[in-house]
Formats: sequence, C-alpha cells, structure tokens
Amino acid sequence: MSRGPSPTVRRRRLASELRRFREAAELTIDEVGEKLECSASKISRIETGHVGVTPRDVRDMLELYGIPEEQRDALVQLAREARQKGWWHSYNEVFTGSFVGLEADASSLHTHQALLIPGLLQTEAYTRAVIRAIRPDADPAEVSLRVQARQERQRLLTDPHPPEYWAVLDEAVLHRVTGGPEVMRGQLLKLVEASALPNVTIQVVPFSAGAHAGMEAPFLILGFPEQADPDVVYVENSTTAVYLEQPADVRRYSLMFDHLRAAALPPDDTVDLVQRSAERLVC
Repeated sequence: MSRGPSPTVRRRRLASELRRFREAAELTIDEVGEKLECSASKISRIETGHVGVTPRDVRDMLELYGIPEEQRDALVQLAREARQKGWWHSYNEVFTGSFVGLEADASSLHTHQALLIPGLLQTEAYTRAVIRAIRPDADPAEVSLRVQARQERQRLLTDPHPPEYWAVLDEAVLHRVTGGPEVMRGQLLKLVEASALPNVTIQVVPFSAGAHAGMEAPFLILGFPEQADPDVVYVENSTTAVYLEQPADVRRYSLMFDHLRAAALPPDDTVDLVQRSAERLVC
C-alpha cells in the first residue's frame, strides 16, 4: 500500500488551489462559468473536490485567473495525478465518497468510538458480525466483499510508514459481546496485540468517568503532513457522512478528543482492562 499522496488528497489540494486563485482574481463562480461556457455548479463541485477535473479544464481556469505558465504546468500535472485510481477503487461497491483516500494519506488518525471497535482494529470475524447486524438484508457475497475491503484497509497500520493512530473507546465497547464470546474474545486480544505497535495508542474511557465529551457521536480527526492539506473531521452515521474542514470545527473536535484522552485510562491500564475483559469470556 503506497504512502505517497493519494489521488483523493491530490484532488482536494487541487480544488483548494483553484478556489484560492479564483478568489485572488476577484471572480465569482458564476463569472467563471460564464467565461468558460460551463455551469456554475460544475465550478462549485470542482472547488469543493466533489468531482474530478480534467487537465484541460484546469489549464483553462488558470489561464482565466492569470496564473503564470510554470505554475499552470505544475497544477495541470496535479490534475493528471488526481485522476489516477487508488487501490480502493477495486471496492467501489463498498467505499463511497472520499474517506478511504483521505485515510490512506493521513499522517495521524485520532478516533473515538462509543459503540464498536474501530474498523482498522477489527478482526475478520468481528467485522463480519457487525456487518450482518447493521445490514441484515445484505447477501453473503456483499458481506464477504465488505469484510475483505475492511481487512485491506487495515494494512495501513503496518505499512513501512504508518500513520500515528490513537483510538479512545468507551468501556461499553468492551462489554458488547459481538458475534458471540469466542469472536469477542479474539477481538479483545487483537486490541491488546495492536496496542503493542509503536504507532498505535488505545485508551478506554471507563464507566467510572461518567458523562464525557464523546457521548454525542463517534468521530475521526485526520491530520495530514503537508500544510497545503488542512486537517479534516469525519463524522459518520448509517446513512450519511459529513466532512468538517473549517478550522473552528476541527479545533472543536480536537478539544473534544483532548478531553476524552484526559478522561480515559492510561494506555497501560487500558491494556490491563482489555485483557481482563477477554479473560471473562470463556469460550
């Protein structure tokens, strides 16, 4: 799995640059659409990264914005690279939107889960049990494809240059016996194993902590190594996913995560708790 900038991140970076150049040229989206003889909605979708953009479109936009040729060439090349396909395109039926592409290029992943083990830490059997529960109408082939796709994602944590991964879980996650005692015991033991990786930190917020900052919804903060790629907060439910990129939103969730880390058990104590929870599950 490559750790170079993913096509998704390249597209996001390109979108940001195109928006910045348009604003510097003091042109509105409507004016750009009129001058390039296309719809304003197309320009808007390009600038938000919701659609790809051809190298020809990029060159036309940058020429309109008065960008020097050497800068145009660099961004046209970025547009070509953004149109490449990442490994996750083999799982188009499973992965929608930009999430996996952003995850693949993140240098840090900070997540909170109150209901289940995060996807990057799940065993195959646990994943299968979760998917069957949340998609009761899925046929066996679809379930297997989704399990396989999630297993593929997990290679990220053992990549030669892995992201820094920090997961804070509610204690309830440890006690929800998913897939039966044997499956759950295997899952808890995998948490212990994953916690030994140098790039992985796992903490549990104990019941004794009472109410905490993460009770409203699970979330993931994705950090990126390049200043040109601002951090993103990903909030997901069963039907929609929201990407929050405004600095105020990212700061708010970063503060929530700091509060969660402070309320949680230290990593060593977390491992002890997870091991004890696993031992109580007699197969």
